Amino acid sequence: MSLSREQILHEMGLGPIWRVREPLPVLATDVPSAPVIPSPPVEVRPATQQCQTLPSATVDGLNWPDLSQQVADCRACVLCQQRKQAVLGVGDRQADWLFVGEGPGAEEDVKGEPFVGQAGKLLDNMLAALDLGRDRKVYIANAVKCRPPGNRTPEAAEMTACRPYLERQIALIKPKIIVLLGKAAMYSVLHDDSTLASKRGQRLSYQGIPVVVTYHPSYLLRNLPDKAKAWEDLLLARRLWRESSKTAQT
Repeated sequence: MSLSREQILHEMGLGPIWRVREPLPVLATDVPSAPVIPSPPVEVRPATQQCQTLPSATVDGLNWPDLSQQVADCRACVLCQQRKQAVLGVGDRQADWLFVGEGPGAEEDVKGEPFVGQAGKLLDNMLAALDLGRDRKVYIANAVKCRPPGNRTPEAAEMTACRPYLERQIALIKPKIIVLLGKAAMYSVLHDDSTLASKRGQRLSYQGIPVVVTYHPSYLLRNLPDKAKAWEDLLLARRLWRESSKTAQT
């Protein structure tokens, strides 16, 4: 007996199904400011060990093959000591959408691809609801390329050491929209240590590229009611992507 898409996703534990519902949310600037709700207790950890930040000149100008090799050989921070392999990213290298997570977990460290566990299944479900996919208009990267021990949150110095790689990926991809999954990603890209809740629902910017902040899929797996908020964030991102695409065509 064949199962419907809804039944399959239910069996995977990814319900309720992500669906597009109109009307689309308006930008935060169009409505009065809502009360700030405290963000999930995700802390950007201060450095406990010395990390060596890469000079930007060693990364600027690298093409994809050279960047991939430099990441694979990287010894810029202590995370290299226990990794099985560095995880650069996956997806369309000319993508309109760039999703940035936190760092590789145990499964990602083995397989060499970000978001391959249950959080990855949820992210794939979210992408499918927007008619997107890992190989279709999307690139997925992380704030750090090596697995933090015990899947902990990357430390600030580790993200700083790895930031030139992520910045080079953004420069090569030239995305029309960036979605930051969690506070660590927000800190890495925007250099902002504010609460996640204070930045949700806003049009942020990285070097002229619109940016939207939302919850990390692993958080949503533990806090299912917040999936509705994450969906609102994705609809906002889609609206900004459409605006960015129109601007690029003119």
